[in-house]
Amino acid sequence: MNKYKLSAFTAVVAGAMTLAACGGGEEEAGGEGGGESLDSNIVTIATGGASGPYNIIGSTLADVYSNEYGVNSRTQTTGASVENVNLMKEDKIEMAFTMSDVVSQAVEGQESFTEPTDKISQIAALYPNYVQIVTTAESGIETFDDLVGKRIAVGDQNSGVEVNARTLLEGHGITYDDIEVDYLGYAEAADGLRAGQLDAAFLTSGLPNASLLELSETLDIRMVSIDPADVEEIAQDQSYFVALDIPADTYGNEEAVPTAAIMNALVVRSDMSDDDVYKLTQTFFDNLETLGNSHQAATDITLEAAQEGLVAPLHPGAERYYSEQ
Repeated sequence: MNKYKLSAFTAVVAGAMTLAACGGGEEEAGGEGGGESLDSNIVTIATGGASGPYNIIGSTLADVYSNEYGVNSRTQTTGASVENVNLMKEDKIEMAFTMSDVVSQAVEGQESFTEPTDKISQIAALYPNYVQIVTTAESGIETFDDLVGKRIAVGDQNSGVEVNARTLLEGHGITYDDIEVDYLGYAEAADGLRAGQLDAAFLTSGLPNASLLELSETLDIRMVSIDPADVEEIAQDQSYFVALDIPADTYGNEEAVPTAAIMNALVVRSDMSDDDVYKLTQTFFDNLETLGNSHQAATDITLEAAQEGLVAPLHPGAERYYSEQ
């Protein structure tokens, strides 16, 4: 949403300083704003399923915060985006990884959220989550429309995966009445496909998805494409969707697979102190290399793109960090 973006000038300046900001390493983390302590003694980071990028990256980030500030920083494994937002609204967590569509709905009080919330502020736009629709060679599913009448895993109920799966299905004129719905997370969906209990599954995450990567080593899988023209049409009403390709060889696929993607968001409680969020933001960007080593998806996070497409108000502490770059 444009109303939450910083000025173009700030974005350009931030982009120009990306290498300097990300190259400071641990030495820079101890400088201005790095500090040795936080006002808060606890930084609980809500993530997602145990095998997903959220949890892998979040666990690494929690270790960084614990080592840097001596706080009790840990991850909380959840059903992902919708649950994470609700936990933040209930003041049960300090930070969360979420999909931008869910954050947008929470801020506006739409879909799964009955009223707008002002308890969520954003630190950064992260990396794209790719909608990965996987099926088997025996299912007979070749196009998105072939999902009709099939048994489909759409993610945990009210998760970000389920929210965007439902939106994409409806964008193709398909409702849950037209398919057999199973609410399953990544690992459970992979197990269901392997056991022949599912025809297809939505696994929306960064690339690669660990459960899907493991599945591809033991099962002849196929990725179902989404026509870029269909994505663009759906994006007219749901602007957080973009058309991207799953690169060739990600899961043994010979060619790139067109699909939809949604940016991920790193959010914090709005009532966290400006100084704390400044330090958490600075340390996050100082350790991008460490986060990228934990999961490939984090290598797509950059300082210059972190302020593009924000869907919640930028926390003043994060804004101060960006303005200083």
